[in-house]
Amino acid sequence: MQMTKEDFLAKANAASKNTLMETLDIEMVDFGDDFLVAKMPVTSKVYQPDGVLHGGATAALAESVGSFASHIFIDTENMFVRGLEITANHLKSVTKGYIYAKATFLHKGRTTQLLDIRVTDEADNLISICRLSTISLPKKK
Repeated sequence: MQMTKEDFLAKANAASKNTLMETLDIEMVDFGDDFLVAKMPVTSKVYQPDGVLHGGATAALAESVGSFASHIFIDTENMFVRGLEITANHLKSVTKGYIYAKATFLHKGRTTQLLDIRVTDEADNLISICRLSTISLPKKK
């Protein structure tokens, strides 16, 4: 039986219980054959001291959605995913609302993956551009 999009997203969000993703209120909201989208509210708990979105929180959103995208496209019975490197170029400040991170694959190999992650605000303004490389490793049996 094929899982519906709603069931898949509910399962994905349930996996975030008691994690950084739950702490930052990151929610997976959409996916397709080669992408995954997550959103995060911009509130005081993700601010820098001067009241704007912290770049580290943006990077945490990007790594969360990118790693999860790699995870959903591998054999999770036998493999697990870890992030290797993330870069983030922050282009615009945000003080309220939501930001959205859309992860798409630039490379989807058996062992390594490279994702482009574009972070936008509610008006679709580009906030940050991130790149994440991940590795799929065999689980110890």
